[in-house]
Amino acid sequence: MDTVDRQTAWALLQEHAKGDVLIKHALAVEASMRAYAREYGESEELWGVVGMLHDFDWDVCPSPEEHPQYGAGILRERGYPEEIVRAVLSHGNHTGIPRETTMEKTLFAVDELSGFVTAVALVRPTKSLSDTEVRSVRKKMRDKAFARAINRDDIVQGVEELGIELDEHIAFVIDALKPVAGDLGLQP
Repeated sequence: MDTVDRQTAWALLQEHAKGDVLIKHALAVEASMRAYAREYGESEELWGVVGMLHDFDWDVCPSPEEHPQYGAGILRERGYPEEIVRAVLSHGNHTGIPRETTMEKTLFAVDELSGFVTAVALVRPTKSLSDTEVRSVRKKMRDKAFARAINRDDIVQGVEELGIELDEHIAFVIDALKPVAGDLGLQP
């Protein structure tokens, strides 16, 4: 594969995603990755593709324990660059693949938080990111019954690995999601 672009990644996601939830998550993580790529002066296309594809195998994976290794195999078969495959593999602690690059660390840092911020905005009366505040997200993080499938420890570990403050990261992700709010079922 000579070039990796959003259109090719979108087709792969569509091929494997069985539900709207996975597609919305992919779009949220893609938006967060693209925003951080701009912030760090990196390739928005590459980082966006990594964000979009990090969980593309979730709906078809034989078991959660085999994710994302199952998807990494598909990416390799399709000729995706090893840089993308490695980032996908490193986004889960259970794979044993250490996160070394800024892109890998960023993917880990935005994965759970992108979903969490979306969940917080969805329960607001306005369903809007414009009035979703950092303190609201922090408060919901303490509520273990809220969005219980989202790993709060991974959110905290992600900011530690990136070397940024949690509040700063939450604010950044809220802003990063605003351009795709409609795709996430939210108001900007």
